Amino acid sequence: MKIDLNNVEETLLIPLWGRAQLSREHNSLLNDAKALEIIEQIDYDFSKLDRRSVFRRDLWFVIRAKQFDDKIKAYVADHPRASIVNIGAGLDTTFYRVDNGSIHWYDLDLPNVIDIRKQLLPEPDRVTYIAKSLLDPSWCGDVKHTEDGVLMVAGGVFGWLEESQVKQFFSMLADNFPGGEIVFNARSKLDNNFEAWVNQFPPEQRDAMKAALMEALKDWWEKAPQDQKDKLNDTTATLKAPTKPKGKKWADFEAWWNELSTKEKEEAWRNFRVFPFAGSDRWALADVNEFTKWDKRITVIDHFPMFKNIPRDSLSTEMRQFMDYSDKSGRSNIFHLRV
Repeated sequence: MKIDLNNVEETLLIPLWGRAQLSREHNSLLNDAKALEIIEQIDYDFSKLDRRSVFRRDLWFVIRAKQFDDKIKAYVADHPRASIVNIGAGLDTTFYRVDNGSIHWYDLDLPNVIDIRKQLLPEPDRVTYIAKSLLDPSWCGDVKHTEDGVLMVAGGVFGWLEESQVKQFFSMLADNFPGGEIVFNARSKLDNNFEAWVNQFPPEQRDAMKAALMEALKDWWEKAPQDQKDKLNDTTATLKAPTKPKGKKWADFEAWWNELSTKEKEEAWRNFRVFPFAGSDRWALADVNEFTKWDKRITVIDHFPMFKNIPRDSLSTEMRQFMDYSDKSGRSNIFHLRV
């Protein structure tokens, strides 16, 4: 099957590919047989994702999936007939790993993504696909069977939204699912120092990582809609740098980038918040108490670093270094809230 999506929606392939890759390499962490099956059905150049694997984003997606699986299984143990809503489902395969035979499952995503999902993953029994935006409140009425509780999961979703939209979304959940729970991941506003992490590695490895990141940016540029390119140019124009790109084409940006010092590049990365390859961190969280300030109906049940309690023995030194760095810096966290 040929995949033809815009830049944001194309990122639904990245976690799928990551789960398949790590299922081959480290299936003790997560064995996602369904992801491996789907990868074989898709006509797509996955080699460009391999070029970015120097950052081990595949590991990140697998760990997120495992943490979500554990949360879902714990909830389902107490609510065996619950409704589980997978927000921004993409080509996620969580249902096939956690199904207890009686839960009701809902996969929510944009209409063209749901169309592709239906072709690759036809709806099983007790699974309903909802082809709507997560910001469209009408989807809440499509979730039935809520007598035994509602748990929502949202992996890598909120980083695409502005903070005002995230606030709106959580208020919508509290309005429609009082007592419901949600598990999601979010980046920390405290984690801005990409250079500090890269500098843990030998010089030749640092150069490879930075080159891979620039290659990812170039891939993004080649297919990004014009409004996203305009945001890049607007952001670049506001940077405190001694020079600016001489034009608005990729070659102009690349030439300008190569003239910057290491310190100037680090400062630039702190301000680039519009790139899908960079973690889609348009919204990031400063403090867990922000949620209760937004809406007093929200209660924080749990929050912890992304890689907490994940075995590291079978992983490479690079992976372990990244996991340790991420957890210590608070780079990315899992949150469990009641609304």
